[in-house]
Amino acid sequence: MAMMSRRNLLLSAAAVGAAGQVGWTAGPARAEAAQPVTASGALDDGVQLRWLEGGAPRQLAAGSTWGVPWPKGTVPKDQAFALRTAAGQQVPVQTWATAYWPDGSLKWTAHAIGAEVAPAEQYVLTAGQPAAPAAAVTVKDGDDQVEVSTGVIRCLIPKKGDRLVSAILRGDREIARDGELVCLRQTDPGDDEGGSVKKERFTGRTEKVTVEQSGPVRAVVRIDGAHRHGNRSWLPFTVRLYFYAGSDGIRAVHSFVYDGDEKEDFIRGLGIRFKVPMRDELYNRHVRFAGTGDGVLAEAVRGITGLRRDPGAAVRQAQVAGQATPPVATWDTRVSSRLHLIPAFGDYSLRQLTADGFQIRKRTKSGHGWIPVDAGGRAGGLGYVGGPTGGFAFGMRNFWQLHPSQLDIRGAAGDNAEITVWLWSPDAGPMDLRFYHDGMGQDTYAEQLEGLEITYEDYEPGFGTPYGIARTTELMFWALEATPAAEKVAELAQAVQTPPLVVAPPAHMHAAKVFGDWSPVDRSTPAKARIEDRLDFLFDFHSEQVEQRSWYGFWDYGDIMHSYDPDRHVWRYDVGGYAWANSELSPDLWLWYHYLRTGKAEAFRFAEAMTRHTGEVDVYHLGKWRDLGTRHGVQHWADSAKQLRISTAGYRRFLYFLTADERIGDLMHDLVDSDKSFLVLDPIRKIRTGPYEPDPHALSVGTGTDWSGLALAWLTEWERGGDPIAKEKLLNSMRTIAAMPNGFARGGGLYDLDDGTFKPTEPAVSVGSLGSVFGLVEVCSEIIHLTGDEAFTKAWLQYCRLYNGTAAQQQAETGQSWGNLNLRQAHSRLTAYAAAKLGDATLAARAWKEFDTGHAGYPKTLEFKAVRVAGSKVLKPVDETAFASTNASSQYGLAAIQCLALVGDHLPA
Repeated sequence: MAMMSRRNLLLSAAAVGAAGQVGWTAGPARAEAAQPVTASGALDDGVQLRWLEGGAPRQLAAGSTWGVPWPKGTVPKDQAFALRTAAGQQVPVQTWATAYWPDGSLKWTAHAIGAEVAPAEQYVLTAGQPAAPAAAVTVKDGDDQVEVSTGVIRCLIPKKGDRLVSAILRGDREIARDGELVCLRQTDPGDDEGGSVKKERFTGRTEKVTVEQSGPVRAVVRIDGAHRHGNRSWLPFTVRLYFYAGSDGIRAVHSFVYDGDEKEDFIRGLGIRFKVPMRDELYNRHVRFAGTGDGVLAEAVRGITGLRRDPGAAVRQAQVAGQATPPVATWDTRVSSRLHLIPAFGDYSLRQLTADGFQIRKRTKSGHGWIPVDAGGRAGGLGYVGGPTGGFAFGMRNFWQLHPSQLDIRGAAGDNAEITVWLWSPDAGPMDLRFYHDGMGQDTYAEQLEGLEITYEDYEPGFGTPYGIARTTELMFWALEATPAAEKVAELAQAVQTPPLVVAPPAHMHAAKVFGDWSPVDRSTPAKARIEDRLDFLFDFHSEQVEQRSWYGFWDYGDIMHSYDPDRHVWRYDVGGYAWANSELSPDLWLWYHYLRTGKAEAFRFAEAMTRHTGEVDVYHLGKWRDLGTRHGVQHWADSAKQLRISTAGYRRFLYFLTADERIGDLMHDLVDSDKSFLVLDPIRKIRTGPYEPDPHALSVGTGTDWSGLALAWLTEWERGGDPIAKEKLLNSMRTIAAMPNGFARGGGLYDLDDGTFKPTEPAVSVGSLGSVFGLVEVCSEIIHLTGDEAFTKAWLQYCRLYNGTAAQQQAETGQSWGNLNLRQAHSRLTAYAAAKLGDATLAARAWKEFDTGHAGYPKTLEFKAVRVAGSKVLKPVDETAFASTNASSQYGLAAIQCLALVGDHLPA
């Protein structure tokens, strides 16, 4: 690949960050890429693994960590694992358990490889002793600092103070030092003329450092603290640094929580900063930025190309290539004698202020004007500064998706350059998190309920606060031995934007019986193929809507919209509860099951981005509503309905077990005691007639969206080997729900916070259409498989049989009709579950009839097609009104997937 700079930067094609389109083939034969583990647990033949995007990555970000599931009772908890390439080369691997079955056998294991062995296209995971890395990761946990060595670089991490990292060394050379977190705050948004804006600079202050893993292949150091200026401390943060054997790269996962007053605490800039010692001559100091695709901006601090006098071809070529130039004595003296007269550009900046536009500019130094360098569409989010004796590369994942972002280099003409990766660009204006309207007189519950009737927004004064929301950003840093070639820069940028991930095939994961009821893609009959085509269409449509509608931005990326407005031909971005989806009716689950079935990279990346967003932005991590999520709305935190159905661990478990991501693990662990939220917020306050006096031994808790959220948190904590109270509450709640007359049809009961038990209360039947569409179906399937509890199974099967049953059937079993219930297509999967468990062909036929009728979803007769508007990137369905809701798409997807898995053999032609 040729070196690219200046205007050529704009000409490269596809964006670096675009997810690959490679997955396991899924057709009638399904050509699955691995033999699943058998019931005997034999691992002799091993499990075949591959990279998510296919092929072998050109560059590992630092290393790779992934998860593999195992069937119940087949792999002992002390099993050792070895890894080899398909060609038989042993690969050093580190393994640890992330989940167990109740019998103590392994349910999920995590595995990590470093950079010592070049990536292969495929691997085989087997029983056996792992190969040891030639140079293992080592961690020295001292009183004042933690020192991590990968065998290539060393990183020194202070345990207290305002330095995140004190030094990064390669051999005896210091490549970077004084790493710190930076926050710029201002007291006013600055959008009014004549306003007075006060500005402050906060620095991250480390309060606690924890070594979470110490090798031999992977080490993880967690750093907790907050940003401080003077006597004020705010914006608590957690930064994890990841190190891999044989790698010169460091992965960083940065999470912060907003705990300010949105009316006066405006973030003007948020970033991470390092100093980089500059040892080389000015003409041997290089700046690199990744542009679009494989495009690379390559410049020197003091350029010697394009001058009136020519220093010589060898000199010019070396500088452009980022190599040490020949000795100055060999240059044309007309240049060498005048070097001091050539400007040295020490400051560079790349700003990505929108999803579709970046700008690069430079200046000689502070106090002098900027000059434009280049511009383009979507930058790769990677920069570099250094020279032939070493340098520092730095990058931010989803750089343009999470705009406004920025990469800065300052002072490269001096003894120390300063680089900053801005998660929020200081050039973009302040972050404005204020509520978007003044309440419009909705000061009483009666008025708020009227507002709900017209805009579907559940407004309440003071509830639309961002206090406690969070955001996580992934970054990469490399301590390089020399300026990288253009090809290397492009490879690093690709590794930042799409971190290589090893994955197990759908066949193996399905054989392990994890995540409930699903099956790999099956096109063996025309009827099945028709449904598979529809599922592909729905995924493709919503995936392309992200691009078409530019659903990007720091707080928005990862979410999708709730409902469509066919009159304006836009999604209802400005209409109350019809705007951002915030996990409404579980699009998260639909996307993850689509990935599990297909193994497609684009499905994984879509679901991954949604999980990162919904687990952070849509959930409160501090304050009185901690552990609760916010219902869908114009702003992610705007609605007054704060609920467990949004914060549920069920939406996070997939990413955690597939990647062993520690941040996701934190989020799920935090939810273990989320039942305490019922003490501080009355979920039915707007319709309650009496006072709310919560009794911790008799809380009004629903057995639908409330209990499913609690149960998924408890289940995850139990299987991860956490607090035994989680197991106790899960089993107690299951037992006592089953013991209540009418079980799940009762809709709720009096919940005891101490032990998780339920007691019945009136009414005897209270069934709502939303009760089972936020993870209840999935968690019941999992815990029935897990425990085999007969009474609970009977209670759940009753609910499954009767939801879409006749009024007479409901009356006969529960004493009354359940009324005119909604979302009947979505609930066809409940009928299918009952059919499969009971072996009832009549119920199976009924399930498919319910599914095909398409009530509150998509009927069998609907045409699934899309058209492109000529001359633009616009994609829209042939019938816009039919695809008006993400709810319908996600529930159609879940119903189809589970019906195929449970009663696929009964699908009529």
